[in-house]
Amino acid sequence: MKTPNRMLAGAVLAAAALAALAQEPGGTLAKAKAAGTLVMGVREASPPLSYAVGGGYVGYHVELCEQMLAKLLPGVAVRPMVVTSQNRVPLLQNGTVDIECGSTTNNAARQQQVAFGSTTYITEARFAVRAASGIESAEQLKGKTVVTTVGTTLVQRLRKLEQDNKGMALNIVLAKDHAESFLLLESGRADAFAMDDNTLAGNISNARNPADFRIVGKPLGIEPIAIMIRKDDPAFKRAVDGYLANAMASGALEKLYARWFMAPIPPRNAVINIPLSDSLKAAFQSPNDRPAEAYEERLP
Repeated sequence: MKTPNRMLAGAVLAAAALAALAQEPGGTLAKAKAAGTLVMGVREASPPLSYAVGGGYVGYHVELCEQMLAKLLPGVAVRPMVVTSQNRVPLLQNGTVDIECGSTTNNAARQQQVAFGSTTYITEARFAVRAASGIESAEQLKGKTVVTTVGTTLVQRLRKLEQDNKGMALNIVLAKDHAESFLLLESGRADAFAMDDNTLAGNISNARNPADFRIVGKPLGIEPIAIMIRKDDPAFKRAVDGYLANAMASGALEKLYARWFMAPIPPRNAVINIPLSDSLKAAFQSPNDRPAEAYEERLP
């Protein structure tokens, strides 16, 4: 149940953000209004946050951004553009895309290059394995092939796993995108796919035989996921955060979460079934853009 104080606080932040738009010309908002269009970065295979279905793009973050941009920039057309883990930051920095609504971790290193809206998802990084493999933990992956996607935080996390467990000697393979990573697991060319739990669950739900796969192991990391924007654009940052604060306080964001994580989603009407976590509830109650490093102490 949403308290009146939370709803009032969200409304005040949203009103302040909209007022700031009129006071601070320039940046993304002025560019979009002048051009009549805004380019939204999306992902091809990051369900349920951002992914391709048919000729379009859907997901929790895609729908959230579409709703937000319709409110902040009425009449401005939103054009999706596919980005990858490797090019999403440079394409945002050079102005090719204006906002990224995908599955990007907010961490300290990236905060030196870009800015993030308030946290809208918190993920735990784990392993997807074939159910018949008998693999239950990271320790059982010693000497085995583990795939992850190039340009993601999981590359560093797997290296650290090796460093912390001498003799583990993983055969780490880097795929170009999440779809290729899962294909390597599905085809038996990899023993495990290391990635965010939501991405693993989304790819499993769209597999030919979802029951053939499981998500296992202790968390490799707990990471806040957020909408990404350009770094030196305070007006757009305030507008995004103001909209999100209002959506969190009113319960609208929690309803949107349930639609994409707890109900059937396209294209197979599968259910991801990741309930709203206590950590994400806390982020909705106290909106913030704290980086992943602030969550590390929560790991067992």
